[in-house]
Amino acid sequence: MSNVINYYSNFDEWGRLDREPIEFQVNSHFIKKYLPTKGHVLDNGAGPGKYAMGLAKEGYTVTVTDLTPKLVGIAERKAQELDLTEQFNGFYVADARDLSDIKDDQFDASLMLGPMYHLQEENDQIKAVKELNRVTKKNGIVFVAFMSRTKHIFSSLMSPENWKPHNNMDSITQFSKTGCFNHADENRFTGAYYFNIDDIQPFMERQGFETLELIGSNVGAILNNDHWNYWRDKGEQEVEKIIQLLIEKAGDPYILGQSSHLLYIGRKKEK
Repeated sequence: MSNVINYYSNFDEWGRLDREPIEFQVNSHFIKKYLPTKGHVLDNGAGPGKYAMGLAKEGYTVTVTDLTPKLVGIAERKAQELDLTEQFNGFYVADARDLSDIKDDQFDASLMLGPMYHLQEENDQIKAVKELNRVTKKNGIVFVAFMSRTKHIFSSLMSPENWKPHNNMDSITQFSKTGCFNHADENRFTGAYYFNIDDIQPFMERQGFETLELIGSNVGAILNNDHWNYWRDKGEQEVEKIIQLLIEKAGDPYILGQSSHLLYIGRKKEK
């Protein structure tokens, strides 16, 4: 996983969510919809802690874990800068496949909004989800992010030179079968895994969760900067109406494939 750590050590993930605010706003809407009114929340694979800070501001007790030491440090500093330190119950450098520093049944809700992007082997995917299950309380809510294979195929067809080695059809065809992507250019998003949408719900249910909803975090990803500039020129109210529309359409199964990120929402079953 060293290539993943190197990538995120040099990538502005906090800034990405600022540059792509729709994903953050849509996810936040559904997280608030399903979270209990209070409790202890795990943000597993938290990155620099943008979601964690929002939860802390809402009064939740939050524990942060991430594979990349630099990002864990940023999250801890953000909590200090925002005067939220008392809302946090620890900042840990940890692999999502091994949360051995955390006891069983600790969290009323758990987020995992990144680790599944980079686990290419099914055994590792299962380990991460089973660990999430272990540390979450019975009937606790989980939010797990996945990337869409369908969307990445079309992104590759539209911008092949940006997604090398997907600048030839043999590579894209192979990817469509495996879901594994390893960027040919150095220091790019790599070591990635993209799920078939129909596989997400049964995969999570096999690991002990009851499905509540599967949504597209950015079903408006088809809109480019020119499109957004057109609507921004019409005023902030028009942009807000678009965001509300995207939230309403986020769960539409017919358009999930155009969202690059998907959010699975489930409940831990009682054994």
